Amino acid sequence: MATAKEQITQLVQQQPDDSSYDEIIRELAFHLMIERGLKDSDEGRKISNEEMEARINSRYLTSGAPSQRAVTRNPRKDQL
Repeated sequence: MATAKEQITQLVQQQPDDSSYDEIIRELAFHLMIERGLKDSDEGRKISNEEMEARINSRYLTSGAPSQRAVTRNPRKDQL
């Protein structure tokens, strides 16, 4: 397994030559989030889509913000 430094170097070198500092940082952050998610999944720390939907909806519905709508799986155009 490659070291963190080797992985970062490889990711940076894969970016286009005209990439900005911010674009490279975003790519590194995205890669880190993916790695963490995969590790969580491997270690059994995961929830179903239905549970996540319920958690999101409970936050929207209890936040008191009238402009926020509950999340639905396949919203109709008139719900957007």
